Amino acid sequence: MLRVQLPNVTDAQRRRLATAQELADYCGVPLGTVYQWSHRGGGPRLIKVGRHLRARWEDIDRWLDQQATDTAA
Repeated sequence: MLRVQLPNVTDAQRRRLATAQELADYCGVPLGTVYQWSHRGGGPRLIKVGRHLRARWEDIDRWLDQQATDTAA
């Protein structure tokens, strides 16, 4: 029997994925907006897990950082 050695993964790397509702709450947008992002594009990178939408918290934070505007002029 062939055994496959899995790479060592830390708990930080195994962080639970955000649900669509958690993403909506975190970003302060309606849940429908998250589904529009999935359908039309935009928003953070989303992952389909079966029939459910999920997002990595790192992707959410990265996307939010990209949305920052510099209003100081």
